[in-house]
Amino acid sequence: MSDDVTPRPEPFAPKTDPGPVEDLRARLRATRWPDAPEDAGWASGTDLGYLRELVAYWADGFDWSAQEAALARIPRFRARVGGLGIHFAHVRAVAPRGPVLPLVLTHGWPDSFWRYTKVIPHLTDPGAHGADPADAFDVVVPDVPGFGYSDRPGTPLDSIGVAGLWAELMGVLGHERFGAAGGDIGSHVTRYLALDHPERVVAVHRTDGGLPRFSGDPAELTPEERAWFEEVAAWGAAEGAYAALHSTKPQTAAFGLNDSPAGLAAWIVEKLRAWSDCDGDIERSFTKDEILTNITLYWLTGTIGSSMRMYRANAAIPLAQHARRVEVPSGFSVFRGDVVRPPRAWLERTTNAVRITEPPRGGHFAAFEEPELYARELREFFRPYREAHREAARG
Repeated sequence: MSDDVTPRPEPFAPKTDPGPVEDLRARLRATRWPDAPEDAGWASGTDLGYLRELVAYWADGFDWSAQEAALARIPRFRARVGGLGIHFAHVRAVAPRGPVLPLVLTHGWPDSFWRYTKVIPHLTDPGAHGADPADAFDVVVPDVPGFGYSDRPGTPLDSIGVAGLWAELMGVLGHERFGAAGGDIGSHVTRYLALDHPERVVAVHRTDGGLPRFSGDPAELTPEERAWFEEVAAWGAAEGAYAALHSTKPQTAAFGLNDSPAGLAAWIVEKLRAWSDCDGDIERSFTKDEILTNITLYWLTGTIGSSMRMYRANAAIPLAQHARRVEVPSGFSVFRGDVVRPPRAWLERTTNAVRITEPPRGGHFAAFEEPELYARELREFFRPYREAHREAARG
């Protein structure tokens, strides 16, 4: 895909040929279903009954061309950055009054730029959504290499490397100073943007503090931090098998997931349900069309294997990197339904945390689940840095 990519951003709006879509439907109709224990539900993994229902709709009801056309309405581009073709949305603020703060948003797994598609209008045109028009951002949403429409790197990149690419990309787009936000893997990338490029980043916002890595004296930890470490360990034992596989043998799973769309759906849907604020009913957070748009992006780009390999790259990051404290002003929105929610003491220990909130709704995919609420969190956090950015641009 990268052969025709230039350093200058080129408009990008792919239109899938009928062949791959028909092949997908044929594979779905030919699914070899496993058995399942009686009344297993979701207890041992993806529920068989729900997945059958979803796959039937994917094969004979889901309209990919309509979803692709909707995505094409977002201004999207590809450019060569660091030797890789990077796909990104770049949406300018509507009717700006003076200099506008650029904002780069970084997704995680199992998603892509899809994570932020619903929130972009709230950020670029707040006046149309009942907010102050002066709070508009210029928004950049890249696909991490190995995800979505960005190139799959021959050697997997870790979050440090991706942060370096984003600093370069923002320069290519003319954004020398900018804000950054993210969740999941995107939280790690945002952290390293602040650590390694502090002269470029005015402030950073994250929806999680990452899993704890601590090399100091355990006696230094507060009771809340120690309890959180225990909670994270228990969560990892019950829910973390996927991450252990991604971090050690991702290629083995990639053969099956890249060949079976039903298997791919099972792998992703279980996480969308478990990590969102849906109280066990996944379609309280995502419609079938939304779920399948995310999964179809993985299927058509063939990126499930390359996306999982980033876990292995991140697992090799030295412990000393995890011990670095972020001094760039940091904000956190710890959403009610997210997993392994860090305590304030940990966030203040590891960052210059200037604002920590606990929104009452939303989970791990808060930007998609609760776009209005997530946009409000970003507007309120970045407001003082927006004013400083405007003053610097004027003077």
